[in-house]
Amino acid sequence: MADKEITVKLKKSLIGSKDYQRQSVRGLGLSKLGQIVSVQDTPENRGMINKAIHLLEIK
Repeated sequence: MADKEITVKLKKSLIGSKDYQRQSVRGLGLSKLGQIVSVQDTPENRGMINKAIHLLEIK
């Protein structure tokens, strides 16, 4: 399962979001609007994605 990667894009601003959502997005390695990163498909990363799914675009 850890061999796969998920591509995540930050599509909405973190302004006005809750602190735990900001921390999750930063933990995924995203800092700027429109930035795209590839993360390993692990339960930890999926949990961080689910905390802020409305701010992200998954490919």
